[in-house]
Amino acid sequence: MTRGSDVATTANVATTLRAAGCVFADDEAQLLVDAARHVDELNRMVSQRVSGLPLEHIVGWVEFCGKRMAVEPGVFVPRRRTEFLVSQAAMIARPGAVVVDLCCGSGSLGAALSDCLGRCELHAADIDPAAVRCARRNVEPRGGNVHQGDLYTALPLELMGRVDVLLANAPYVPTRSIGMMPPEARLHEPLVALDGGADGLAVQRRVAQGAAQWLAPGGVLLVETSLQQAGQTVRILTKGGLLAAVAADEELGATVVLGWNRGTRQTISF
Repeated sequence: MTRGSDVATTANVATTLRAAGCVFADDEAQLLVDAARHVDELNRMVSQRVSGLPLEHIVGWVEFCGKRMAVEPGVFVPRRRTEFLVSQAAMIARPGAVVVDLCCGSGSLGAALSDCLGRCELHAADIDPAAVRCARRNVEPRGGNVHQGDLYTALPLELMGRVDVLLANAPYVPTRSIGMMPPEARLHEPLVALDGGADGLAVQRRVAQGAAQWLAPGGVLLVETSLQQAGQTVRILTKGGLLAAVAADEELGATVVLGWNRGTRQTISF
């Protein structure tokens, strides 16, 4: 948009958003004004936000690990707490590692880890066609590949036993709790990216069951979970043959369970 009346326009948009219940109305208003090419587009974007559409779906991107990642309508928006999972992976992985982003959604986790490493063999996979389409926008420019399918069935067989870092932000919300999620999530993000089954851990179990087969010796699986579910997630990874430990960041409200392929010499200290 032209900048002649930006201050007044941003203030008006912020007032509208605040009245609609947007907690960060001032910041969101500035983002919408910056993204709009003309007044009609701005009005449309403000109406979408007031109706509850996630801001990231409106502007087409999310800031994740310091980078703008593409996000499209109908695709899960990566949360800030998930940056902790990436940072944990970055402390373990080495340049040139084979990285798989399972249940990848927008592909932001794998893309962010690729940026941290400088170079890696990156693969991402999701069962949702919309997620796969979006992930390609984030992964392919970094030299990675995106595959569509159900968990490990999507991956090329030549990756079996070669994966150094396996990222899995699998859904972990219990089915009965979906209705209590904010409308932005439950109405505008795919159910397959949210619903973790009766206890929230159904997809984690499936990921853990196949992890040892796909991980290289010393390879590590990183799974986001909740603090309340962490003990169960540890048991799930242990049952899958992995050596498990919990890492948490209180400020971000983030909990990650790491599972090393047995035989690793990796020192675990948290």
